[in-house]
Amino acid sequence: MGVRIKSTGISRTNDTHSVVEHSGRAAKQSLERAGVRADQVGVVINAGIFRDYNTVEPAVSALIQRAAGIGLEYAKDDPRTFSFDLMNGATSVLNAVGVATAILETGSAEHVLIVSGDTHPSLLRYAADDEFPYATSGAALLLEHTDEPVGFGRLHTVAGEGAPAVEAYVDTATMGTAGRGLMTIDRAPDFEDRLLEVAVEAARAALAEADLTDLSGIALIASTPSSAFPKRLADALGIDQDSVRTPDLAYGDPHTASLPQAYDRAIGANSFGEHTQVLFVAAGSGPSAAAVLYRLPALTGAPA
Repeated sequence: MGVRIKSTGISRTNDTHSVVEHSGRAAKQSLERAGVRADQVGVVINAGIFRDYNTVEPAVSALIQRAAGIGLEYAKDDPRTFSFDLMNGATSVLNAVGVATAILETGSAEHVLIVSGDTHPSLLRYAADDEFPYATSGAALLLEHTDEPVGFGRLHTVAGEGAPAVEAYVDTATMGTAGRGLMTIDRAPDFEDRLLEVAVEAARAALAEADLTDLSGIALIASTPSSAFPKRLADALGIDQDSVRTPDLAYGDPHTASLPQAYDRAIGANSFGEHTQVLFVAAGSGPSAAAVLYRLPALTGAPA
């Protein structure tokens, strides 16, 4: 018994810079691929961080829910969908997986939809650059409970010490009347090394609990604060670099959408091959990290 990924969805087109639109499209795609109706989604969790115009209220999850056409019926006996934002930097998606697992294991919902994605608040940029190192995109994971021996294991988290490795903020001293379109990103000179340190600790905890000595059947999907980060993590863990799966990084780091996009890409390319499990590892800000093992179901070669 476990909680598995029923389907995925992604949105990376450059006809919009709105993360609400991208996440809504990804959500719709995941439902279409799974053949699941909108009224079968009990909970929507938005794990994105950087949002259109620095929106604070209402919860962006509600805006994405509306864009996806989920839970828009208001008659007395219509099904209800609860949505909320879960924000914890690059680890947000895995934190959301932990919450979704608890919900599904109690039977509180038939499906939980996790959406993620980021954009520059000005909506004037699509690709990452030195000033704002995150690409605009959206992703979705549709989760369900299953009686099969597949799905997510226990989530392991690590909080590092010291000052934040990465900080994002609106500089209130200089923003003037343009604050809704501004964001400042500060990265410590050694930010990647510090993220790697906590990522290794979280990943080793997940592997140790599973008592795995042979890592040949493990595929690694990790955050992408740099294109080299997943392979650096693989080296530190003793996982073959050929077992690393990454998202399309043509426009830069998808940030919170990185893990779902990498999984979607691997499923679409049928590239898991002989791997039986995926080690998901996310690291960011704090520095903090999260890791979880995912036992793969039988794969068909097309995005579920």
